Amino acid sequence: MHVPTTADVEAIAASTDPVLRNLRITQSYHELAQATATLTGSGANWCAFATWASKQAGLTIRSEDLERTADAILGSPLVRAGLERVLVHAAKYMQLDVSGIRELVRRTVDPVSVMRKASDAVSRGNLKVYAEIGREFARWIDSCSAEAAVDGAANTTFRDSLRDGDPPEGQRMLRDAFRAFAQARSAREDDARHEWILHGNLCVGLHEQTRLQPEIAESLNAAIDAPAIKQRLLAALLPGVWLRVRATVGRWLGMPLPLDVAIDDLLRAVQAEIRRVLTATLMTIHMPRGDIVRLGEDVRALPDERLRALVNPELVALVARFDRRVEDTVGSGAEDWASLPQRMHFITELFRSWHERAALYDPPFTERQLAQLAAGQRPAGTL
Repeated sequence: MHVPTTADVEAIAASTDPVLRNLRITQSYHELAQATATLTGSGANWCAFATWASKQAGLTIRSEDLERTADAILGSPLVRAGLERVLVHAAKYMQLDVSGIRELVRRTVDPVSVMRKASDAVSRGNLKVYAEIGREFARWIDSCSAEAAVDGAANTTFRDSLRDGDPPEGQRMLRDAFRAFAQARSAREDDARHEWILHGNLCVGLHEQTRLQPEIAESLNAAIDAPAIKQRLLAALLPGVWLRVRATVGRWLGMPLPLDVAIDDLLRAVQAEIRRVLTATLMTIHMPRGDIVRLGEDVRALPDERLRALVNPELVALVARFDRRVEDTVGSGAEDWASLPQRMHFITELFRSWHERAALYDPPFTERQLAQLAAGQRPAGTL
């Protein structure tokens, strides 16, 4: 089993190809998860979950089938109705049918560009988290191998090197996380060990999600520049003389003209469709063995039995910050993934419910894909 070193993490983070970098990050998380499990014992650690979150992020980063996505956005019933209304008011100025208006809107709005902006935000977030947290896991694993004692000098030096303060700049939550993982290593009772692993996972999760807040909000809110697009559409739809007349009449009436209203409605419909597609993409994780987790829905499974009635007071207090119904997963679905408290509620329930699923340690890629990745090639097949 290859155990990533800090040098490995730094080399991967320095990669300039976002697609290959994401694939290497995903594989590295898998290797870090395995190495961490040899120290903390059974139960899914944060890196095991991060493997599949990173793999899912790769779908967005690779921007697969963007053209088809753009066609779906512009062909939706809501947008098509908006196109029909624009056509009604534009037909008197120029000869265009719905397909002509649609092509004009496609060139002007450019939903492909908007989706690429979301892809870029996801890629930056994927790198941001791995470059910091992946490196700290590699350092911690190295400190543990350098010294068998759970609270020996090497482990203490490691934790002391983490920055004081809360995230996004401070690393206090990471310090608490690795202290919890150390406690899991020394726990005499299995239930206590699992609670310490969960505590460590949640501390890392809170640090990660706080750090990711700007990129998550940016990816979900990738927006069109409606005023600029409206001006370009009007200039394309109206001959120069009509464009000037329209502006004069609009000022004289002191109200928007019907074509303005129709274009405004159309652009709102396009933005709503972009938001819907982005939300559906970003709020779905394909887990191993065909399981799909939808972040907008309650976690379907109950918390694992050993993590249902929590005892560890530190863990109880941490869970209570995000989950007031510790006995089940009701209300865990995040209606707004841009909300940190909602994300943490969902993540808390996911960590508790999937804690003992061995599938999280399944390899994310085939041996052939790994060989191609090692050769610097984008692997063939489903990624």
